[in-house]
Amino acid sequence: MGTWRGLRVAFILGSLFMILLIIVYWDDVGGFKLYPLKDPKHESLPSACCSQLTVTTSKTRTSSTVSISTTASNATPIPKTAGQEKDEQEKQEQRKEDGEKERNKEQEKRKQRIMDVCSGRGAVEFPGRTRPFEQIPNRELDHLIVDDTHQIIYCYVPKVACTNWKRVMVVLSQSLISPSSGKPYTDPEAVPPDLVHNSSLHLTFAKPNEDFYKQFGSVMLRRYGNVSGSLPETVAEAFAEGIKPTFHQFITYLLDPETERESIFNEHWRQVYRLCHPCQVKYDFIGRLETLETDAEHLLKLLEVDDLLRFPSGARNRTAASWERDWFAQIPITTRRKLYKLYEPDFELFGYPEPDSVAHQ
Repeated sequence: MGTWRGLRVAFILGSLFMILLIIVYWDDVGGFKLYPLKDPKHESLPSACCSQLTVTTSKTRTSSTVSISTTASNATPIPKTAGQEKDEQEKQEQRKEDGEKERNKEQEKRKQRIMDVCSGRGAVEFPGRTRPFEQIPNRELDHLIVDDTHQIIYCYVPKVACTNWKRVMVVLSQSLISPSSGKPYTDPEAVPPDLVHNSSLHLTFAKPNEDFYKQFGSVMLRRYGNVSGSLPETVAEAFAEGIKPTFHQFITYLLDPETERESIFNEHWRQVYRLCHPCQVKYDFIGRLETLETDAEHLLKLLEVDDLLRFPSGARNRTAASWERDWFAQIPITTRRKLYKLYEPDFELFGYPEPDSVAHQ
């Protein structure tokens, strides 16, 4: 046992001696640097292309510590030559040009489809397809907004980014004064949404819930709701009592021939071909909600006003697919097909496929 203890003591002393020797030697040398092994094929590359690993030391009386840090992020980037910068610029311009060609091609495709359907080459027939523009009553042209200064006519479809497009039209036409600056609005996002729906601006107006209840909701409830007795006079009272039209009653209202005889559909559920008359007005640009951002950017550039404003950013008013499934789950397939027939011209004109809720039971 004595011999074993002696060996252990000797080993420990020897280790301490080696550590002290290393520390003394290190102090004289002052540290060193490690570099990744170089591939002989790339030895001529500048050192800035590689991650440099630096080992630094700090020493106190009682201990020696080693910290490791990488300096790759601080490496000086390799400057591009004039030729490289020119090549990159040319590539960017080519990508931009290719994108413009694709967007123009898509626009031609959308316009050609409308022309085909309006000329009778489509599989659907609808009222007013062959009617001359002069025979359209003025009251059916109230969704066309005109900017004489920039020679723009915009037909808006409710709930399809129309608030933001109206804001753009307000800025372009300088038709609304900002109360804060006393000058026309220059930023579309600064235009209050309630003002862009003012009838004095665009021949349209927002209908509050009270008007909807009296003009449409109460009619649906009386006809299809089996409501006994008198209905509440206000929408607040009706909602408090849980009296409101169901989705099925709303569809029944749309499909009722008597509804069509009474008056033209409200703008929120009127067919697009009746709002914008694509067979009579030759539109230069057809926008879609699914491609709103790229369409807006492309259109403002075509109009040469992209240096004046940008299209406001905002959430899209798109119905979730799960909501649609829930709503139509209670609607008989025969009713769904009748509803599709009512709006089929719009599907055909603007290239939308038949909904799954109609095609599959």
